[in-house]
Amino acid sequence: MLGQVLLAASGSGVVRRAVSAFPLTRKVVDRFVAGESVQEARDAIERLRDMKLAVTVDHLGEETRDARAAEATANAYLTLLDAVRPLDLGARGEVSVKLSAVGQRLDDAMALEHAREICAAAARNGSTVTLDMEDHTTVDSTLTILRKLREDYPSTGVAIQAYLFRSEADCRDLAAEGSRVRLVKGAYREPASVAHQGRGAVDKAYVRCLRILMAGKGYPMVATHDDRMIAITEVLADRFGRTIGDHEFQMLYGIRTDLQESLAGAGHTVRVYVPYGDDWYGYFMRRLAERPANVAFFLRALGGK
Repeated sequence: MLGQVLLAASGSGVVRRAVSAFPLTRKVVDRFVAGESVQEARDAIERLRDMKLAVTVDHLGEETRDARAAEATANAYLTLLDAVRPLDLGARGEVSVKLSAVGQRLDDAMALEHAREICAAAARNGSTVTLDMEDHTTVDSTLTILRKLREDYPSTGVAIQAYLFRSEADCRDLAAEGSRVRLVKGAYREPASVAHQGRGAVDKAYVRCLRILMAGKGYPMVATHDDRMIAITEVLADRFGRTIGDHEFQMLYGIRTDLQESLAGAGHTVRVYVPYGDDWYGYFMRRLAERPANVAFFLRALGGK
């Protein structure tokens, strides 16, 4: 119930203004967001690199309904990729792109063109792009754009949200050789007509999707902080003859950093999702909605503890 309330609040302009104006909010946001500037993002990326962690970087923002803003977001990615090129991250330093931030709500062709520019810049770094998945109304558009991008940039990845009823079929379609799929549980407020609602049902859907990806020929990117899902991933890897190098774990910046380091120390590729930028509100509220521990952290900070 609390999660649903927070997800609803993520789309509220009134709550956004109230939360953003509260002086101590920034203290909490800094746990989940690497900073507002390119330099702050670069510094965070360099720290993670030195800890033997891979990264995927997200310039925060979504639901752009202005062509100039979409172009500005695309240019922000180009600037970021130029800034991190000297770090020589290669495939360990990709970017994540929300297509709605580069014009998807205006025109698919616009979003595709901006995404192509970002893919080209990532390729110059020896890296790639993963398309974030947003609410259920964008899935078909996102997968169509993915197919077009992969014609020139075959390593382009995509996130699939396990809680959507359609996701098992999407995973089957995407489990082919060369396909990179980030499997997440889902972070948007979706109706019962399209998505599983209870935690148990979502967990079971996640495992079904995970099994499809691990049994396939693609490269699964298992996005979870859940110890049970990590253990299941390792069981499935053994069952389907996978090795440490043919799948990876992904976790969010600032969450379970001890687990990130432990898995990396055991030889796994662990990729940290690093968000930066000043449009942090929607991302921040979804992180609070995902785990009660995040809400408790927020309340302790507001109390000055």
